[in-house]
Amino acid sequence: MHRAALATALAVATSASLLVAPQALAQPPQRIQWQKCFDPPPPGFPAGSERLECGSFTAPMDWNNPRNGKTITIAVSRLTPKNGQAKSTVFTNPGGPGGPGRTMPLLYLERPKLSENAEIIGIDVRGTGASSNVTCGGFNTDGQVDPRDRGKANLDLLYGSMELLAEFCQAKSGEFGRYVSTDQTVKDLDLLRQVLGKKKVSWLGYSGGSWMGAYYATYFPKTLDRIVLDSNVDFTLPWQPIFDDWGMAFERRFRVDFLPWVAKYDDVYHLGKTAEEVRQSYERARAELNEQPVTRPDGVYNGVTLDALLRSTLYSKGSFAEGARTFAELAGTVPAPVNALAGYPDAQLGTAYSILCNDTPFRGDREYLERDGTRDGAKWPLVGYTQIAGPCAFWDRPDIRLKQPTGTGVAPTLMVQSVRDPATPVEQARRAHRNFKNSVLLTVEDEGDHGIYGFGNQCVDDVVERYLVDGVTPAGDLKCPGVPLPAPGEATRNSLTTAQRLATRLGW
Repeated sequence: MHRAALATALAVATSASLLVAPQALAQPPQRIQWQKCFDPPPPGFPAGSERLECGSFTAPMDWNNPRNGKTITIAVSRLTPKNGQAKSTVFTNPGGPGGPGRTMPLLYLERPKLSENAEIIGIDVRGTGASSNVTCGGFNTDGQVDPRDRGKANLDLLYGSMELLAEFCQAKSGEFGRYVSTDQTVKDLDLLRQVLGKKKVSWLGYSGGSWMGAYYATYFPKTLDRIVLDSNVDFTLPWQPIFDDWGMAFERRFRVDFLPWVAKYDDVYHLGKTAEEVRQSYERARAELNEQPVTRPDGVYNGVTLDALLRSTLYSKGSFAEGARTFAELAGTVPAPVNALAGYPDAQLGTAYSILCNDTPFRGDREYLERDGTRDGAKWPLVGYTQIAGPCAFWDRPDIRLKQPTGTGVAPTLMVQSVRDPATPVEQARRAHRNFKNSVLLTVEDEGDHGIYGFGNQCVDDVVERYLVDGVTPAGDLKCPGVPLPAPGEATRNSLTTAQRLATRLGW
């Protein structure tokens, strides 16, 4: 669950919904006016990208008080089969939470069984992308304070910045920020279903999209047909314990997969011939970068931004080569060419924190955070000190009471999960599976990628499409083998981050 590249443009105005919205009174009729998102598509986009259409619709800012008349805009996209004959409609979500999703349908152009049978919908959920935005006013101290330094002065900076981030996000987002939550977003999604004139839709969500899908199913169980949740958070728990597992899961992926892989290719990276030697190279580089940061075309690197680089690398095996190369350049073991990495704009940051901090209560204060960070960091130093949800300790939370996802009355739900996923650990998926009735868990063994379906695992692709397209629900839990780690320079398939890269190319 990470920050995605996005921007503001390309919301095509709508006029005219075919139905009234859930819990809304006298919603004016509206119909999405679809237009080509781009024509022609930028060079390097997948074949068929020119078929992607964009549009928007309006929704109440506050679904629980629609009479006040205040509305927001939700930007969406769609990819329809070449023959125009869609057998179903599939809503997609890239996670985040709050990740913009209008480029998501392009990922499935390489999955013709899905893209030639279904209308695939991409959604910039409320708060982010080209939908009505929230913001933290550009305030973000990522990379400025090293959470490993547990001295009082540094802790004052660390937790003081979290408190300021909470204040900036809420003040700069204004009234709208209080209504960027799962409770509100799932009602937007069901309004979209009605605007599209669909009795039922299916759901394909990754990472934080597993949370959103489980809640959509919980609020509107009769309107979801088939549900695929890939790389699962434990959506039966509050957000806080979900992020408490990050240190453990990233450390496992780092030590079991990444470090031995880098050591295997010591002739390429020169960081060490064993996993432990590579880890020591990381520790040395981290300390040196804190003493003397390095300025590159993609930004200023210190020890904390090295941690962030490695954390983002661990999401997908396809990122190992690029991440290891940058690591080696920063460590000085290979020459450093000119390159650049994508940035992470502010709207998704604001949306992510609004969802995390509005949705569910946060227990504890600064003292709790200090103890928690010190304990987890000592066990899992790569990410354990990093407390993503920390600003929620200082958040003025609105009175939101989400319904509890139990799976009761929900359509059969297929959960897909790799065993060494760093961002959504398998332990959470297993717990959610136990507590969500009528769910089936597909475990991907010897695999650590975050986001599996559609990205090169034929076993997983076959199981998911038999269910999502053909309607064949697995009789019980099942397993698929993972995909081996690639050699440096070996071509890899699309990953969940591909949609973010495409959005960056478009300036979205």
